Amino acid sequence: MIYAKGVKRILDVLIAAVCILLLSWLYLILALIIRIRLGSPVIFHQDRPGRGGKIFPLYKFRSMSNERDAEGNLLPDEKRLTSFGKKLRASSLDELPELFNILKGDMSLIGPRPLLIRYLPYYTKEEFRRHDVRPGLTGLAQVNGRNALGWEDRFRYDLAYVDHLTFLTDLKIVFASVGKVLKGSGSLSGDAQTVADLDAYRREQIETGQIDRNDLMGDQYE
Repeated sequence: MIYAKGVKRILDVLIAAVCILLLSWLYLILALIIRIRLGSPVIFHQDRPGRGGKIFPLYKFRSMSNERDAEGNLLPDEKRLTSFGKKLRASSLDELPELFNILKGDMSLIGPRPLLIRYLPYYTKEEFRRHDVRPGLTGLAQVNGRNALGWEDRFRYDLAYVDHLTFLTDLKIVFASVGKVLKGSGSLSGDAQTVADLDAYRREQIETGQIDRNDLMGDQYE
């Protein structure tokens, strides 16, 4: 349809550009605070799969310190995530640099969240259809439970979005996402896992015979 094939991208660019301009003061303040509280770099990137499985660098404000053990190894994430970092994530402010990903065309305002690269071999071919569209800053799964959802439910929402991508759907997700952030009910992306990692979950399914390894993307990404 016209919206999915062209209008959506135009709106993404316009909205992202306007938001970056209007929030430029906030970017500068956050960058300064993060530099003082957590050090540099202020922005970090992590490679994620986007549309068609193409890898891109996802940008975020850093929310963890560089604390290391006696041998010089980085401490576990939970040890390096400070109270300030937790507040940054809970407010979704760490997600602001993703607006530049949207400008670049890596992402959309609305779409399935980009997950970890190491998960690619563990999608079923049907689930991989979540990559038929650009990943989003927020999405249908995020406004319906985020990471409290099990993987099957999360993918069900992702695919429902892919199959019913309309302006009205996007508008509803935008308002629902804003409402959640204003109520303090969590970040847009919700990166903190409350269920097992997908690779661990799928390996357990294979071992218990719940799923056949041949049903997964497997060798295409391993």
